[in-house]
Amino acid sequence: MPRRQAALRRAVPALGLFAAARLTGMAVLALWAWHVGRSPRALLATSLDSEWYAGIAAHGYGRTLHLAGGAVHSDLAFFPLYPGLVRAVCTVLPVTGGTAGLLVSWASAAAAAWGVYLVAERTAGRATATWLVLLWGLLPHSIVLTMAYTEPLMTALAAWSLYALLTRRWLWAGALAALAGLSRPSGIAVATAVLAAAAWELWQERGRAGARVWAAAALAPAGWLAYVLWVGWRRHDPLGGYFAVQDGWTSRFDFARGALLVVRDMLLRPAQFGFTMALVITAAGVLLFALLLLAEPERRPPLPVLVYTGVLVLITVGGSGFFESKPRFLLPAFPLLLPLAAALTRARPRAAITIAVALAGLSFCYGAYALTLARMAL
Repeated sequence: MPRRQAALRRAVPALGLFAAARLTGMAVLALWAWHVGRSPRALLATSLDSEWYAGIAAHGYGRTLHLAGGAVHSDLAFFPLYPGLVRAVCTVLPVTGGTAGLLVSWASAAAAAWGVYLVAERTAGRATATWLVLLWGLLPHSIVLTMAYTEPLMTALAAWSLYALLTRRWLWAGALAALAGLSRPSGIAVATAVLAAAAWELWQERGRAGARVWAAAALAPAGWLAYVLWVGWRRHDPLGGYFAVQDGWTSRFDFARGALLVVRDMLLRPAQFGFTMALVITAAGVLLFALLLLAEPERRPPLPVLVYTGVLVLITVGGSGFFESKPRFLLPAFPLLLPLAAALTRARPRAAITIAVALAGLSFCYGAYALTLARMAL
């Protein structure tokens, strides 16, 4: 307990900056929403995917929409941990699904910010960790961290699983990875990181690693595999059923072919601002991952962090469908910000503060734009 309290005390400045960033972002959104006659709560609690999660929490799985053009949207595409937590909150507290979703997301975002800090502190030091948490809270799509979405929950589970790996708490790492696999399709990235760490441990120990390493490796992918197989069983296609559901949402891994077609169309004709932002942010993510890989050995993140980040980048870049949502898919890939956080740590205070203020302005304005003006998925 004293060690945990000390870790929390060290993280307090970073958590305070993160809370200030997100509260200010919500305040800006609220003011603009009221100005245009929209409800801030409705925007945060019931926009887009939030309605699907609330429906699953209230009624279970079973909703399917048949859209023009042949698209089939089934709620089986959404993993069960988040709606399960929303249902639990509704059972305990006298709140509706939207409010419960916000409570789960806000608590998850706070836990995620603490976990992000601890991972970065262990790999890059306290100052860089503080900058990393602030940058994560100031990303253009960071409004999602205060919405009834799953990204805060997955990031929290991922960050704490990575921290457990870095501190050699193998069973915790495996259990948290299993939960991450129940939160989002990309939760498999956490399991991959645990498996990579376990494989490296077995290699170093010449196969003589303890039972906890083997248990972590077995636990890590269990959540993701269990849900994928359950959907397959429900669809009478154990191995392909889940992927058929995703295909109905036009979401598939095609080695970036679909994304490249979208980029081609953007170059040939005018595109919405949100698509341009998605292209810039995704390209920046690829560049930042390259910087992580090319960093000097003493500055390069540990293997599990690199594997986790790389898998998320691969899934995001190589997947088709919902091109405009790629920056949201990259939100859990917080280690991408390590090179920027390190640069701000070394920069002069005035320059660093100026950059942070500029990022805050972009983040707050883009969040309001994305939820009130943009005619596209977030």
